[in-house]
Amino acid sequence: MSLDEVQDVRTPDADPSGIAKSRGGWAALRPLLLRMHFYAGLLIAPLLFLASATGLLYAASWQAEKIVYSDELTVARVGESVLPLSAQVEAAKGAAPEGAVVSVWPAPEAEATTRVIMESEGLPEGETLTVFVDPYTAEVRGQIETVGDALPLRAWLSEFHSSLQLGEFGRNYSELAASWMWVVALGGLALWIGRRRKRTSLGGSWGMVLPDRKATGRRRTLSWHGAVGLWSVAGLVVLSATGLTWSKYAGENIGQLQDGLGGATPAVSAKLNPGAESGADEHAGHTMPEGTQMPAPAPTADVGLDRAVDAARDAGVTEAIRVTLPAKGKGYVIKEQDKQVPVHFDAVAVDPADGRVMDELRFADHPLLAKMTRFGIDLHMGQTFGLANQIVLAALAVAVMFLVFWGYRMWWLRRPTKDRKLSVGRAQPRGAWRKLPVTTLLPLAAATAVVGWFIPLLGISLVAFLVVDVLLGFVAGRRAKAAARAASAA
Repeated sequence: MSLDEVQDVRTPDADPSGIAKSRGGWAALRPLLLRMHFYAGLLIAPLLFLASATGLLYAASWQAEKIVYSDELTVARVGESVLPLSAQVEAAKGAAPEGAVVSVWPAPEAEATTRVIMESEGLPEGETLTVFVDPYTAEVRGQIETVGDALPLRAWLSEFHSSLQLGEFGRNYSELAASWMWVVALGGLALWIGRRRKRTSLGGSWGMVLPDRKATGRRRTLSWHGAVGLWSVAGLVVLSATGLTWSKYAGENIGQLQDGLGGATPAVSAKLNPGAESGADEHAGHTMPEGTQMPAPAPTADVGLDRAVDAARDAGVTEAIRVTLPAKGKGYVIKEQDKQVPVHFDAVAVDPADGRVMDELRFADHPLLAKMTRFGIDLHMGQTFGLANQIVLAALAVAVMFLVFWGYRMWWLRRPTKDRKLSVGRAQPRGAWRKLPVTTLLPLAAATAVVGWFIPLLGISLVAFLVVDVLLGFVAGRRAKAAARAASAA
């Protein structure tokens, strides 16, 4: 995956005989890949480095969150039995009387606190007030403004990773990085494997998968760049694909495609029968983060939170549950949110009038695409395999930063130094596409157009690269002609 592998040609006129024009397959495609990899690495690498650095911080935020907010997240002493959820909610209401309870997340572990999520006036859009309650004593351990399930530290780092805290405009940086990461990774993989004929000079039979520690200079850097890239490529492609799923532009296209293929994520139906919501406020039920809602005035008959949870547990919804309180025309919604393997995402809706399970949805019944999307997002966020997942993410982030460093270093090492002191490495000569057979060029152009349309920031930036490259070529041609005329005149 060499940024500087483009320098393998000795001069811009390395093929004066035009022999390559008659070649097909890899011999014709390689020069085009070299030029693309060079410009993509040169211009997009800073964004990849930035995304990796912020991603490294986010990967560490899970453990940092447990340390920084240990008082709120854990109990002082594990008791013999937990109090009813209704008593824990009452304690939270007493600590934050200005809040309206939206949902309740019972303690998922013996040492953990219960979270009572509230909507409160004056909070920024998308934020809720979370009150942490000791399930054994109903002691309020603290209250914090949260975004979904993220406490302030992780919420800030998540936004920093996705937008650099620059709002909607900043999201373009992360989408552009995700759009190009898979291109650079797969293109580099092809270039590195294509060097197998040189593996003897790169460290013997292991030169493809292990760096050559005996090499020196640019060859040593290339060896590390290629070997680390080879080990990282699968993870980088997964991060790129999953990152695009919640991007602004490509994410919309991915969502439409997923829906069109029948892979939309289903939801449990909590709608009550007509008339069951009598007495509800017509202005209640405003949507809140995580799909929760502001609670409407409860129906006349309500079995209560504890009986609703008991009904859900009897139906098999038992792992790391989250309870959404009834809103206008809807009953209780109780979902599992255990994202570690084996995952638990079953959900039920409970009628508040009699505690009957109105609807249930098993994760096993989700469409395959919906399952893959769920797994992919949780892998990207470091949740599926817990600490091991977070360590792998951190390792990938560090690998990308080193790959970028090595790429720029090779570019610098290959600079010409005889004519001038300050210079940089040259790219693969222009016109590589003209050497491709028509049977390869046309499908490649069509595929590039489709991918560029589906991933808009990739397509727009690619067109920008081509325009700049054409202009630079035009200027270089004018200078060459002027130099030729001056030489002939002399």
